[in-house]
Amino acid sequence: MKNNLDDNKPIFLQIKEQLEDSIINDSIKANERVPSTNEFATFYNINPATAGKGINELVAEGVLYKRRGVGMFVAEDAKEILIEKRQKTFFDNFILPLKEEAKKLRISDTDLMNMLKGDDGDDNRG
Repeated sequence: MKNNLDDNKPIFLQIKEQLEDSIINDSIKANERVPSTNEFATFYNINPATAGKGINELVAEGVLYKRRGVGMFVAEDAKEILIEKRQKTFFDNFILPLKEEAKKLRISDTDLMNMLKGDDGDDNRG
């Protein structure tokens, strides 16, 4: 868990994203237990309901599942679910605006691909 939370984003989202990142980078693997709402609440000195909101969103997305009396665990296909979701978000938030801006600037698809590969064809830059 991160030691501190950011004031610029809702706490429940930060907890949700921390868990997502831990699953994607294999810090927490499939079928492993995740910290409870009370553990999050104690660690960050927050209301357990706040932590629960982030965890419940992951349950609703099929990323976590509950074992009654034991806790929350990472679903078998959680990593794939999260990667697919983040790929779509990446496309919507970065690729589409990039393509729109390239079109405005009359940058061809070929030139854009070369730029993405790090070869913009301009050897005069310093």
